[in-house]
Amino acid sequence: MVATATLPAGLDPVAWQDFLRVAGQPGFDRWNDQVRRTGGCSDPIHLVGSTTTLDRTTGQVLYSYATTGEPGGRLRLACGNRRASRCPACAWTYAGDTYQLILSGLAGGKGVPATVTDHPRVFATLTAPSFGPVHNRPAAGRCRCGVAHPDGAAELGTPLDPDTYDYAGAVLWNNHASHLWRYVTIYLPRELAARVGITQRELREHLRVSYGKVAEYQKRGAIHFHAVIRFDGPDGPDTTPPSWATAGLLADALRAAAARAVVHVPAAGDQPARALRWGTQLDVQPIGAFGHGEDLTEQAVASYVAKYATKAAETTGTVDRRIGELAELDKWPDLPAHTRRLIQACWDLDALYPDRRLWAWAHMLGFRGHFSTKARRYSTTLGALRQARADYRADQERRDLGLLDLDADPDASTLVIAHWTYAGHGHTPGESWLAAQIHRDITQNRDTARQARHEITEDEGEW
Repeated sequence: MVATATLPAGLDPVAWQDFLRVAGQPGFDRWNDQVRRTGGCSDPIHLVGSTTTLDRTTGQVLYSYATTGEPGGRLRLACGNRRASRCPACAWTYAGDTYQLILSGLAGGKGVPATVTDHPRVFATLTAPSFGPVHNRPAAGRCRCGVAHPDGAAELGTPLDPDTYDYAGAVLWNNHASHLWRYVTIYLPRELAARVGITQRELREHLRVSYGKVAEYQKRGAIHFHAVIRFDGPDGPDTTPPSWATAGLLADALRAAAARAVVHVPAAGDQPARALRWGTQLDVQPIGAFGHGEDLTEQAVASYVAKYATKAAETTGTVDRRIGELAELDKWPDLPAHTRRLIQACWDLDALYPDRRLWAWAHMLGFRGHFSTKARRYSTTLGALRQARADYRADQERRDLGLLDLDADPDASTLVIAHWTYAGHGHTPGESWLAAQIHRDITQNRDTARQARHEITEDEGEW
């Protein structure tokens, strides 16, 4: 029997035995190659099937592949989950795609002209209102409870008096936050037109407003939005906005639009009628082109948005998957009391507002919107970025197989016949530990390469 003290970190005796089994199998090298291709995915998708590439003219088989020769007879693909709590490897890819999506809308690229750097852009943060005083770290140093809380203290964001905190209002606000944002996008053109002294139809002939936004949870469990908002000409980023369309005009109109936005929730049971609005802390800052005078640079904004694109309500201490029944909360005895009461509020309100599906979204503390959205003409799409990556990898594979040159020949073409079946997902305990080590190694190699690039540019005076 293996002594627990001798095991590698993160391995219990059961996982250790499974690790020895996996490492001793004849197909281990191929398994390692599959998992490395996924970036060390924590929960890979398993497929079984085959693919055959034929010469369309002669019917000759140019290449064939079947999973029967793979470890376990399966091909493993990355799960693609955006949540870092579920799969750090796929979340890293998602964050990178979000970074490129936001940055291309600020600095150009991916089909967006570089001239957008001259368009007025702002970075806005819209927050929830107060549902009761919470422990915080004010500029004065001491919280209202009289304590100077250190950074990262567990009590930060929790109510000073849980019995008077409006838990029902908090989860209802989360649940309707996406509607409040929709009203902002409706009222913003109206406010712009009113300030310029023209109609909305005339405004569309001169100006288009584009945005990209991401949702984030505060410590208290309330959702808030970070949005990059940009002025374009009437035909999108390829056209120049009029000279009167300034960042100052955008900021003023945005504040007015946010102040007008309201969602009315009717009374139900013991709950009063509510008028849900944005909080008073609306922050709007101009975005500078590579730091030319402004505090916020394009790269800093894109990095900030990308960082929160892979996080969800689990940052508040809640669970990262749907809760089947209220009794299932007993499976997480370490769930913070504040988070537990927010989930309880979703349960209590679900019957009063059945159309809002509060219990189905209790693990999100009531929020049911998309974490990342954008206007159609802001920049590229996540789907386009994924497709470009898939096409690049497919071209690499076809080049290695000698098929890329064949496709370039106008007198020749190929036909691909494929059949795939879903066969499960995930790792065994030993495989899971190995995948985590692979992801760690890949991450360290990326960080080392990035640091080396930074040092080179600093030596050349370009960083």
